[in-house]
Amino acid sequence: MDLFGDLPEPEPSPRSTAGREAQKKRPLLFDDLPPSSSEKSGKDVQKGSLLFDDLPPASSADSGSPASQASQGLKSDGKGAKRKTVEEEKNGSEELVEKKVCKDSSVIFGLKGYVAERKGEREEMQDAHVILNDITEECKPLSSLISRVSYFAVFDGHGGVRASKFAAQNLHQNLIRKFPKGEVISVEKTVKRCLLDTFKHTDEEFLKQASSQKPAWKDGSTATCVLAVDNVLYIANLGDSRAILCRYNEESHRHAALSLSKEHNPTQYEERMRIQKAGGNVRDGRVLGVLEVSRSIGDGQYKRCGVTSVPDIKRCQLTQNDRFIMLACDGLFKVFTPEEAVTFILSCLEDEKIQTREGKSALDARYEAACNRLATKAVQRGSADNVTVMVVRIGK
Repeated sequence: MDLFGDLPEPEPSPRSTAGREAQKKRPLLFDDLPPSSSEKSGKDVQKGSLLFDDLPPASSADSGSPASQASQGLKSDGKGAKRKTVEEEKNGSEELVEKKVCKDSSVIFGLKGYVAERKGEREEMQDAHVILNDITEECKPLSSLISRVSYFAVFDGHGGVRASKFAAQNLHQNLIRKFPKGEVISVEKTVKRCLLDTFKHTDEEFLKQASSQKPAWKDGSTATCVLAVDNVLYIANLGDSRAILCRYNEESHRHAALSLSKEHNPTQYEERMRIQKAGGNVRDGRVLGVLEVSRSIGDGQYKRCGVTSVPDIKRCQLTQNDRFIMLACDGLFKVFTPEEAVTFILSCLEDEKIQTREGKSALDARYEAACNRLATKAVQRGSADNVTVMVVRIGK
């Protein structure tokens, strides 16, 4: 059952079908992820070929775990601090399945972003980023199923800085305008439609502006965006920037680095097939021997060769054991594995020697230091690219 069968695709390029076999008894709108329900055990989840089949179930959260203990000191920031709980929003009728999806926990986790960037050995800084801890007011009127909306994004430009800056300035504005207003039948379906439309519209806007210039702009940009709707993350990705979730595993008593996004490069089979079908080719691992990514915003000269702005969209339910989300461009991952980066950040968060500046909490100081130290270390390790590191703190 394809619940998105009625949605028009932004363009006819074939899309990935990996993970569709994972759909089980209940239909999943994002069928490559396990259901957000905490009723299934980890063994049950592992029966399907699921992106997150190695995660502990949400119900396994233990208030005594290190991740939970750390999150007890994290408070929701800004407007999200006084949102209603699920119990307060019940109207006496039977609880909707949709509400269970969006509010697996009675507590909406607070989210707060921190970022650091380094130019590295490049002549100019072509990365851009956006941190919007709470855009609930801007998205109103909202469905009664939604209490808080947040947005975090990293853009890695190439061929110039114009595409990444344009995306950073406009993508979230388009997202807010297209965000589902009022009551909706399915939050997940409308959010996915919203993200697809937003990326398509933002790309079209930039290409129109780029083609009107003389000479035409040839800039392009990756885009890795995390849209948090209450305790559900929707991750939309183009290109080779990444989003990683740090989750504490109670069985191994260790923190795991869980990939939330899928990278797009021309060497991947499905990406290469789409490019070749459109009349392009892949040489030396690049589109036409030049472009390193197979999906992007901008890159107008490659759009006719199969390069698309249709993002992969994943969904992940936050749990009590989640510590932080990391978004970073490939400049970091050229010299750090996701596991190394998560371990590095955790060591900074546990460093009691980090000094607290006036007006900032110790927790804020440690997260800021973690971003700065990791970005600096990436340059020291020899990353010649721009480096942007964003860490989003998760807490009650």
